[in-house]
Amino acid sequence: MGFEHELIIPNEGFPFKLFQFEGKDGHYVREKHWHRSIEIFAVFEGTLAFFINEEEYPLGSGEFILLNSNEIHSISSPEANRTIVLQIPMNVLRNVETGEGLILFTHSPKRQDSKIMELIGSMYQELQERGSEYEWKVQSDFFMLVYLLLTKYRKREILPEEIRHYRKLNRLSTITGYIRENYTKELSLEMVADRFGYSPSYLSRMFRKYAQTNYKTYLQNVRIEYGFQEFANTDHTIGEIALNNGFPNQKAFTREFKKKYGILPSEYRRGQKNAKD
Repeated sequence: MGFEHELIIPNEGFPFKLFQFEGKDGHYVREKHWHRSIEIFAVFEGTLAFFINEEEYPLGSGEFILLNSNEIHSISSPEANRTIVLQIPMNVLRNVETGEGLILFTHSPKRQDSKIMELIGSMYQELQERGSEYEWKVQSDFFMLVYLLLTKYRKREILPEEIRHYRKLNRLSTITGYIRENYTKELSLEMVADRFGYSPSYLSRMFRKYAQTNYKTYLQNVRIEYGFQEFANTDHTIGEIALNNGFPNQKAFTREFKKKYGILPSEYRRGQKNAKD
């Protein structure tokens, strides 16, 4: 599988995006991807398996993982869990002084870990309940969390290869961002190459070198992930979802769904229905 760039849209009225992980019901795989935002996965119940540059980081209840901007990662969620995800766009830190023009964080066990979990849990609860003046409490928790990240988790020495890696993925993210915005449309390699002023052969080499996949596989990965979200959150038919997400027919969607999630769409939907009954 290849890597893909994910677009981050903050919660309305706040400088971050906070939400419950979409793999909460299990039977979920998020393929290798990256985004410009910093990301924290905080597991409150259950377990997750994270993979960063092919290295596995298992997470249990009460643990979190901190991901840097443009850090390639994937997620496996075979079982039900309660995980809250916080995404912080890099422009939030635009006024932080850095000689390299790049901010990176490291995650190693520290006494502040429990405080990070507490702050994320509080922010999520306040956003759900929306009590009196909740916005001030959420903002207060958020800026305390950012303060802890900068003072306790920030890397002070950044290697030259880390800077090159960041710039490499930053270059491709403009193109993959366009693909994610237009994945329901006809998007041939030739059409996308022409839009960005490249030859098809050059764009193809760019995907193989930087994303370690071919263009067609990358596009299919984007479509099946958006299709999964529609499938899990609506009562649309499989045929409707296939056409809504750029697949030529129901058979093509079902094939990709089974390949990625290890279960047929019909089996997944029956499981959802049984869980609600």
